[in-house]
Amino acid sequence: MKQFALLFGLLMTFAGQAQLDAAKVYGNTIEEQDLKELLYVYASDYFQGRETGTLGQKRAVTFLREFYQNRNIKAAQGTTDYFQSMELDIKGTPVQTENVVAIIEGSTLPEEYIVISSHLDHEGIKNGEIYNGADDDGSGSVALLEIAEAFQAAVEAGNGPKRSIIFLHVSGEEKGLLGSRYYTDNPLYPLANTVANLNIDMVGRTDPKRESDNDNYIYLIGSDRLSTELHQVSEAANKATVNLTLDYTYNAEDDPNRFYFRSDHYNFAKNNIPVIFYFNGTHADYHKPTDTVEKIRFDLLAQRAQLVFYTAWELANREQRIVVDNK
Repeated sequence: MKQFALLFGLLMTFAGQAQLDAAKVYGNTIEEQDLKELLYVYASDYFQGRETGTLGQKRAVTFLREFYQNRNIKAAQGTTDYFQSMELDIKGTPVQTENVVAIIEGSTLPEEYIVISSHLDHEGIKNGEIYNGADDDGSGSVALLEIAEAFQAAVEAGNGPKRSIIFLHVSGEEKGLLGSRYYTDNPLYPLANTVANLNIDMVGRTDPKRESDNDNYIYLIGSDRLSTELHQVSEAANKATVNLTLDYTYNAEDDPNRFYFRSDHYNFAKNNIPVIFYFNGTHADYHKPTDTVEKIRFDLLAQRAQLVFYTAWELANREQRIVVDNK
């Protein structure tokens, strides 16, 4: 009996290692240079700071749509050519805007969904200055594009995810998490079948207030709030791949910054969907026109995007969906 248990354990280890080796092939396609090329466009003056409802934001959503079209990644159901159109009430003014939503359908469990999100908008133009938002959230936006491209490479190699992956670029985050709230109020795919939300918001810089000389870190917020398994998957995926320092400083329930409530993952968490918020912390350029591309650490951005990819890969390919054990 012991021999059988040992053999079974070895087989499971080998299967897991094979899965990990496959994931690394695709995760390694997320590269600094590709992220840099995308962000120098996305956080350029042409997009005029991407304020919700403006010409710059319309240019941004067109850019995102064309990225998915050019890589043969499908538009989500219920969208108009990738756009989930909506009217938001912003300080009493109706504003027409849209989320951008693409999907890679799962091979064996297509009706279970992992949502990876970032917000596409920023502050726009104030007093004649463009707030380009390279870190907030240009970094998360281009990370999401590269993660989608990595999953599509797996699909094209015949190794696509078992569960479906939704790539959700939300508008109106800077106006009060409005685009993500619209999505969860009007989901394109059932929230009951949504396994987890991995939200990427500011992952291209470092936190000058962090008391460490180690820049190879990322703040994780929310990973253990609703699902013990999600936290365990996240820790294991990191240890087996990029091995960043996972810093839970801002995950404390008494965190005075209340970051858990301040980005788009929160609208999923309110619906009992397990979440992870990936965040580098704030800096002197937060919500200022000086948040520009030349300050981005593309080495860190690539590693952090890879971590999100590997975590999503495990969530999408494990036998059983993670359990919500902490409502």
